Amino acid sequence: MHRHLLIALTGVLLAGTTLPAFADDIDTVVVSATRSAQPADKTGESVSVLDSATLQSLQTTQLTDALALTPGLSVNRSGALGQITTVSIRGAETGQTLVLIDGVRINDPSGTDNGAILGDVLVNNIDRVEVLRGPQSTLYGSDAIGGVIDILSKRGGSDPFALTASAEGGSFDTYHLNAAANGTAGAVEYGAAANYIHSNGISAADKRNGNPETDGYGNFGATANTRIHLNDTVSLDLRGYYTSARADYDDNSGFVPPYLASDSFAYNKNRLLSGYAGLNFDLFGGVLHNRVAVMATNSNRAFYNSFYDLIPDQKDTENKGSATRFEYQGTADLSPDDQIVFGAEEESTRFSSVGTYSSDRGHSSIYSFYGQYQKTLFETLTLTGGVRYDHHAQFGSHTSLKFAAAWQPLDGTVLHANYGDGFKAPSLYELFSQYGTPGLRPETARGWEVGGAQALLDDAMRASLTYFARDTKNLIDFQSCFVPAPPAQCAVQPFGFYFNIDRTRATGVEAQIEGTITDTIRVTLDYTHMDAKDRTTGLALGRRPKNTASAILNWDPSNWGLGASLSYVDREIDQYDTSTTPPTAFVNGGHTTVNLTGHYDFDQWSLYGRVENAFNVHYEPVLGYGAPGRAYFVGVRFKQ
Repeated sequence: MHRHLLIALTGVLLAGTTLPAFADDIDTVVVSATRSAQPADKTGESVSVLDSATLQSLQTTQLTDALALTPGLSVNRSGALGQITTVSIRGAETGQTLVLIDGVRINDPSGTDNGAILGDVLVNNIDRVEVLRGPQSTLYGSDAIGGVIDILSKRGGSDPFALTASAEGGSFDTYHLNAAANGTAGAVEYGAAANYIHSNGISAADKRNGNPETDGYGNFGATANTRIHLNDTVSLDLRGYYTSARADYDDNSGFVPPYLASDSFAYNKNRLLSGYAGLNFDLFGGVLHNRVAVMATNSNRAFYNSFYDLIPDQKDTENKGSATRFEYQGTADLSPDDQIVFGAEEESTRFSSVGTYSSDRGHSSIYSFYGQYQKTLFETLTLTGGVRYDHHAQFGSHTSLKFAAAWQPLDGTVLHANYGDGFKAPSLYELFSQYGTPGLRPETARGWEVGGAQALLDDAMRASLTYFARDTKNLIDFQSCFVPAPPAQCAVQPFGFYFNIDRTRATGVEAQIEGTITDTIRVTLDYTHMDAKDRTTGLALGRRPKNTASAILNWDPSNWGLGASLSYVDREIDQYDTSTTPPTAFVNGGHTTVNLTGHYDFDQWSLYGRVENAFNVHYEPVLGYGAPGRAYFVGVRFKQ
């Protein structure tokens, strides 16, 4: 069935016959690609936009469920709501994706690989999400090897006060409450929201393997986003984000592969607080736009009962991280065809990890300068070039380059190509923990892509096709000392250490068709083929499916509507047993799931409902971990 589905979707995409859901439209304006508002088709980059209408139509709770339907992204969740969730862009590691919420980096300074905890990000009050694919370190610095996920919350509007609220409940004793207020009152644009979700969940470890104990989840979150216009050319931005979550989880068990999960009473608590204060001002008659900002994040992750449940509610490990960042950015609009973006940044990070058997801490800093020039020629060709210099307190200096071109030879036709560098500084844990190596080098990448897009049927539909490639080297890996003939470093670090060794290559094709069939029907079809390999060993990278596809259909004839979304994930290698020659691969089977949605709108009220995994497909998103079966949810939404 999976093979037939894949062939059918691929044929439709490459034949150029049908259509949309995400906003990759010709007139879409994006900010993430150049750090200034630009039509997407002039950036030369691959950007997908998920707006609030798309998120509402999908009725997703966690943002990662919507990201899984985006070209080039692979999402793996170890169970139901709140479980460990990894997001890979074009085969990159989770820690090689930079995540921003309202301009603030939420990558965790205390994490093993500095990755963001995206599983706790809910969709409430999100205005739009921009997913920028490919190495982006010229404008964004460290962590942007795979790409950037830029999340923006709602703010302002035409009314002085607009209130929205919703409540829903459903399977697994799940309930979800949301409230948000947005508006413009005089010189003040504001937005604020709060939400809470609770679910008794399913067993994170696959219950079909004899694991009946359920793993619950709870999450409270709040956002605030305000802009105060001090005069016509000066404004002040104040933003905040907070989330506090608790998730039960199941540990991996066994000492030989495959490492499968089994029931436990372990749980973790995650807390993240971030803040932003920025001043925006124009000079020289509005030619030069300036932004000066300070931002901070504070994270706390605590793990309980993870050591064989010997002591109830024992805190086994607590990781704390903090980051303080200063930024200046200037955008000079020299003419309608010439723009320069430049800036300087400084960031200081700290972490501590206190556990049953160890206590680690460390800090570092990095400062950066960058510049980018964009030139439009003949009204149809836009060229972009950029350079960045970073200096890290531990590994020293690094330079990143970026080149992009976008050409519109005909109305409705866009061709693009780009080259970009990416790098990732070693995490504080990799540098300063008991397994750390202070002399680690940064992970570096070079990537390029070429593609095109074509409007069809009087701009009702749009088809796009992109080929991409990325080479990454100096990847940081962990060397265990419990092996025959351990390295000499094991005499100093007997439990293992981090070192630079791996090289990887990812190549692939992303295809999409999106648009409107009629005034009331909108469709999107996406397909990604990717080959991601470890060039050191020649083995395929784990949890990177070769083929993924999705389809989204929405029908809104009046004040009611129906929708459906389909997600296909190919079989993939989950893990290896490297004690054998050659290494033994443990393969996770592919799966296809379908969600159904519906809504009925009254004047200020809406009733909505959805069926997740409508055909009750049994699969393991991660080997040994289960996924929810068919689930039902209903809710009510109020909008003033």
